[in-house]
Amino acid sequence: MISLRQAERPASEGPVIAPTVLPARFLIPALVCMFGAVAAAALTGPVRLSAGQVMAEIAAHLPFIEVRSQLSERDAAILWQLRMPRVVLAALVGAMLSASGAAYQGVFNNPLADPYLLGAASGAALGATLAIAGGDQEYARSFVPVAAFAGALLGVGMAYVLARSARGGSSTVTLILAGVAVASFLTAIQTFVQQRNQETFRGVYRWILGGLATSGWREVLLILPYVAASSAALLLHRRLLDLMSVGDSETESLGIRASRVRLWVIAAASLGTAAAVSVSGLIGFVGIIVPHSVRLIAGTSYRTVLPLALILGAAFLVLADVLARTVISPAELPIGVVTAFFGAPFFAILLRSTARER
Repeated sequence: MISLRQAERPASEGPVIAPTVLPARFLIPALVCMFGAVAAAALTGPVRLSAGQVMAEIAAHLPFIEVRSQLSERDAAILWQLRMPRVVLAALVGAMLSASGAAYQGVFNNPLADPYLLGAASGAALGATLAIAGGDQEYARSFVPVAAFAGALLGVGMAYVLARSARGGSSTVTLILAGVAVASFLTAIQTFVQQRNQETFRGVYRWILGGLATSGWREVLLILPYVAASSAALLLHRRLLDLMSVGDSETESLGIRASRVRLWVIAAASLGTAAAVSVSGLIGFVGIIVPHSVRLIAGTSYRTVLPLALILGAAFLVLADVLARTVISPAELPIGVVTAFFGAPFFAILLRSTARER
């Protein structure tokens, strides 16, 4: 809990408070962890690439550095066209899901909240199902991200409109209940579409389990603007999330409209979540595991939790993807299976500890 005296400021300055600098004792280890995960992922694969060769290849592409690449043309293509797009995409998706989870837990004051709380997952699944059922394989591959993105935004929008139309629509409980209702409705439609198009069941099932096997630079460029915008918005509001932890009435007494802050944070987190799941499928538990691990290490202040969740969320999903493509090599596990393997026990422990505290 933060000091109200430190958080107080004039209401005329608007809802955004300038962020503070993340302490180096947290930032440096987090960055080392992330870059270590990226390096491990870049070196892991059927074709062996040495660390020195990869470092020389990367340095050769940096400005003002004259280093000769030591990779063959084939190995360079493997690095830049197969491994690095997948690694970068995993980092972006992991960072976004982790930061969104931390943001949802802050605005709902609920440690069990995750990025799929307001119907984003069910909406994305419905959009992907319609795309897969609506055309051939090549058509589906190019249109699934767009359809999943639109479906996720539709699910969140429906949940918000439903909550606003109900009595007490500004409360977090009403928003959560609206999200559950919308998710059930959209899941029912998705099941109906699958039953009508059973030949697409395998493709839909594979997408729902999550995966990055077919990712490329196209998918990275597709979600990068949304991830950047959402991350910036969440970071700019992280001190307000600290303030909201003391309650809406205390927040309002300082001239800050809690409902407006909640709307902006939910919108930013939902936009980033929609972009992430549109290219990766439904990857669960990232928004639960990483933020709570950060809280155990660095404390509960969102001035620290949100930036660390972005960095360590990227590292976590990159390493999860490495496990997904090596555990049963040469076959590959859906990455959602890997995150669920670690996330389900973590969630059970968290649920038990939360119930004990209450």
